[in-house]
Amino acid sequence: MTSRVNKAVIPAAGLGTRFLPATKAMPKEMLPVVDKPAIQYVVEEAVNAGMTDILMITGRNKRSLEDHFDRVPFIEQTLEAKGDLEKLAAVRYPSELGDIHYLRQGDPKGLGHAVLRAKLHVGNEPFAVLLGDDLIDERDVLLQTMIEVQEKTGGSVIALIEVDPDQISAYGCADISAIDGEDYVRVSELVEKPAVDEAPSNLAVIGRYVLHPRVFDVLETTGPGRGGEIQLTDALQTLASAEGEGSGVYGVVFRGRRYDTGDKLSYIKAVVTLASEREDLGPDLQAWLKSFTRTLDH
Repeated sequence: MTSRVNKAVIPAAGLGTRFLPATKAMPKEMLPVVDKPAIQYVVEEAVNAGMTDILMITGRNKRSLEDHFDRVPFIEQTLEAKGDLEKLAAVRYPSELGDIHYLRQGDPKGLGHAVLRAKLHVGNEPFAVLLGDDLIDERDVLLQTMIEVQEKTGGSVIALIEVDPDQISAYGCADISAIDGEDYVRVSELVEKPAVDEAPSNLAVIGRYVLHPRVFDVLETTGPGRGGEIQLTDALQTLASAEGEGSGVYGVVFRGRRYDTGDKLSYIKAVVTLASEREDLGPDLQAWLKSFTRTLDH
């Protein structure tokens, strides 16, 4: 097994039911966050962390994902003829990000099943999994840190954030123990969306993983869990208590900027936050927001 993490898996087969009717004909991953689809932020994050071999696990009605990361000669020629080189560069950029592959999940059997579909592509090497609902600010380092922890421990690594205890039932939850002299933690237990009074901590699992390939063997024998789906959380719980090569699960507690696009309200917040920080949009948007919020007091 090689130790360098070169491959990223991006599950993108979900139906996006929380955004209907917008996602009736458009994949939720293609919803724009300011002026780029959410999926592009995720791919850019993987590439910035050194992974240019990317596998998207897709489903039906996801062809626009492939189209977005492909060349569009007619549009490019039109922009070039107009001399609009800035837009031309923006249109070409997604097709130049990396070597992107696509594989259909088939039956929607859960995140664990989607990850298992990547087995032949990944092979016997560690790999990253990035979920599209979580966008990590490009100014903050997360994936690189997780890769370093995986190389150091030889196990699997998950990203954690602290949430209000009354919100933990919306996440996978981790029980952890500190490791002397290290800035990462050992995960002893993982629970998928526990009741508030049953959660072992307020540390929530977010959509970034760096996994040892042993996870594939575990997923092949993991039965349906919560919601009748094959849960990646259940497979990681097995690895957390296992012994031998590839065992052990570790956590990196992330305290940087994360934008949640998983539901309508958090998606709107993400768009407004990112737009307000842009040099080209921020000043005018911030001024309008200040004016608009004053009208809410009446």
